[in-house]
Amino acid sequence: MELTVNWYLALSAILFSIGVMGVLFRSNAIVILLSVELMLNAVNVSIIALAQMMADSTGHILVFFVLAVAAAEAAIGLSLVIALFRTKPTVDVNEFNLLKH
Repeated sequence: MELTVNWYLALSAILFSIGVMGVLFRSNAIVILLSVELMLNAVNVSIIALAQMMADSTGHILVFFVLAVAAAEAAIGLSLVIALFRTKPTVDVNEFNLLKH
């Protein structure tokens, strides 16, 4: 059985759906950040699959930029979670109303 582009796109859609469900239905800030990372990795899988199908190396370069953005997002997001955890000892996003004022 040969793996075609459709298999990779289906995998990407499943991973992206799991990430969206994690963002929408979880209230833990760290789990939400992990779900966003999962969505970015799903986009990377689809970009690589389509770039491989078209025999174009531009998609591979784009994936490196997405990985750099994901790393920056993880670092900034985790530092924000740590800063908010110091003021209120919970990582539940429903408890954070500090930014409303």
